[in-house]
Amino acid sequence: MAIEIEIKAWVDDPIQVQNRIGSFATFIKTYEKDDAYWLPTTEIETIQNTQKRGPLGSGIRIRQENGSVFVTLKKKEVREGMEINDELEFSVSRATAFEDFLHNLGFVPWIRKHKEGQAWRWNNITIELSQVKHLGWFVELEILTDTYEPEQIELARKELYACLHKIGIPESNIETRYYTELLLERINSNHRED
Repeated sequence: MAIEIEIKAWVDDPIQVQNRIGSFATFIKTYEKDDAYWLPTTEIETIQNTQKRGPLGSGIRIRQENGSVFVTLKKKEVREGMEINDELEFSVSRATAFEDFLHNLGFVPWIRKHKEGQAWRWNNITIELSQVKHLGWFVELEILTDTYEPEQIELARKELYACLHKIGIPESNIETRYYTELLLERINSNHRED
């Protein structure tokens, strides 16, 4: 399993951030990612009633990107403003076949997320500038490692924060909540307004 160490932050001026990133990082690609998060019905009820996550966290993610389909399960942890995710990921040939499989196990789609943007590479950091539908603009900085060693995590933290400063985004813009939490808050606030 790959371990992702990542920070994400709100972006106030995406054009300015894009220009700053482009001044020092190597452009990789533009992307459009459609994610569906699946959970057992009982776990969704628990989240709605208690606001606490079950053992599957945000659930099983099915991502469709550039004609490919990836299934991901993450063990998530937030530490010092960083997400540390132990990630199990594999590809499937058809999303619908895997969705049928999940339905048969009692899973249902819970939250959908659409994001598009651009990706760059700088040193060992992947930088993404994304517009997340219904939320806004974010920069995501990610380092992949294969160890939970405290020294490695601390080194990654320093590198990620240095990159954030190089981009010109203040630490106060760091968002420690997961996208699924932010989207759920938005859904719940819309329901209260109805």
